[in-house]
Amino acid sequence: MKRIFALFLLITFLGTNTMAYAAPVLEGHAEKSEQLRKELESELFTGQVEYMERSDVIHMTVSQVLDSNINIEGDEFFAEVVNDVEGDSGVIIPKGTFAHGRISNTTEAKRLGRAASLTLDFDYLITPDGREIPIEGKMTTKLHPVAETSKIIAQDVGYTLAGGAVGGLLALNWLGLEAAIASQGYTLAGGAALGGAIGLGAALIRKGHEVLIAPGDEIKVKINTSVPLPVYKDSALMQHEMKYPGLDITITNVKHEEDPFGEANTITLTVMISNMSDKTFSGLDSALVNDYNAVFRPSIFGDTKLMFKQIKPGEKVVGDISFAVDNINRRFWLTFYDRRNKKPLTKISVDNAYKNVSAKTKKKNDKVRTRKVNFKKQEDLFNID
Repeated sequence: MKRIFALFLLITFLGTNTMAYAAPVLEGHAEKSEQLRKELESELFTGQVEYMERSDVIHMTVSQVLDSNINIEGDEFFAEVVNDVEGDSGVIIPKGTFAHGRISNTTEAKRLGRAASLTLDFDYLITPDGREIPIEGKMTTKLHPVAETSKIIAQDVGYTLAGGAVGGLLALNWLGLEAAIASQGYTLAGGAALGGAIGLGAALIRKGHEVLIAPGDEIKVKINTSVPLPVYKDSALMQHEMKYPGLDITITNVKHEEDPFGEANTITLTVMISNMSDKTFSGLDSALVNDYNAVFRPSIFGDTKLMFKQIKPGEKVVGDISFAVDNINRRFWLTFYDRRNKKPLTKISVDNAYKNVSAKTKKKNDKVRTRKVNFKKQEDLFNID
């Protein structure tokens, strides 16, 4: 018993002294942490606060495939903000902010042309500076019942009309023009009625499409909460660039375009180049490099004015050059390489330049990127069901 009591006194004595000695260290650490936090905030933010309103819509792209055939309710996923969200005083949510979401509702594709649907709920954002912002956001691929019904009726009328036309042509082909005249057109009418019935039958058994949302597809997320957010300084959002002595490259315009196959995967840059360096290069020595270090060379399907242009020391040129990329929403750097060792000479941020692009061009770019609104999954050609 005495030993236990002595041990208790020893532990109490050591614990008290440990706390006494440790307190100033913890206090100093806390003070330094608070000082560092304030310094970081002063570098990132202007000191102003604005509110993200309920009516705001944030443009995002998912980080993995969401498929109505595979995913189920409760599945988690992440999405990434593809445009700076601006308030009256500046950016409040920067491009590259991640959003956490769950699939809250799924419906299967059904007969009568009713499409499958996915409903996505978002509960918080993670900004590039590490802040976690609680939100309530929602996005769904499901059409309003009136709009969906109108779309289905329009499609089914198309099926019926097509069936009637085919039926009439078949009757004319099988029975001949004389029979049509002799029967005062009843053979054509009968054929059209039969074809219309077949078309209507096809419409009744027609199954709606499945939903597929893939990385690069842009979704619009409606915000349901009012959230106070600090305003970023412009300098805090600038991307790092690499310059080469004597080589001055300025991106004056950024256009998002579709390729000849209708895919929105082309970025066309208007570039001003002043080459007062010791290097000679052309557009073929350039590439767009994204934040995953994927390299995309100039595209022959876009503007090729600068692609084959030789830019010698002492020359100044202005022109357009296009690049086909895998995901138009990523961050990119226009990079020129040394012809001899293939190492980068200069890297110019497309995102930095995009801040100075006209509002009219940005609106056109948004329209190109968000052209896909139904997220229709293409049917498997080898599926015989």
